[in-house]
Amino acid sequence: MSEVANCPSCNQLFMKTAFRSMCDSCRKEEDRQFDLVYSFMRKRENRMATSHQITDATGVTEEMIFRFVKQGRLQITKFPNLGYPCDQCGALISQGKICDGCRNSLQRDLTSLADQEKKEESRRSNRGAYHTKNFNES
Repeated sequence: MSEVANCPSCNQLFMKTAFRSMCDSCRKEEDRQFDLVYSFMRKRENRMATSHQITDATGVTEEMIFRFVKQGRLQITKFPNLGYPCDQCGALISQGKICDGCRNSLQRDLTSLADQEKKEESRRSNRGAYHTKNFNES
């Protein structure tokens, strides 16, 4: 089902669908920039280029190159020096949203939080128990 939306690039109104997330003119410009990048990368001597080197050679922004990699239009298997930044720390990655280091750190934090919650729950459940001293045993 389509809906009227503003283009994220130029703010022009367009009919947004499941397959269209920007207006026709911005989509054509993005395709033109992709063609520039891909024709540069197809050359054997450029297959190991970094996003910075591609930007210098083609004029296409690094953000746009990162978008092409995220969308799978530029495949990491063919161009191993490409990637996009981790959402957390900015390190270059080739899949997902965060790098392995940030993922491990997040996992440690979650495990630590779960342990703290277990200890707090255990402390709360023991709070209702009363211990009395039997004075007759002395």
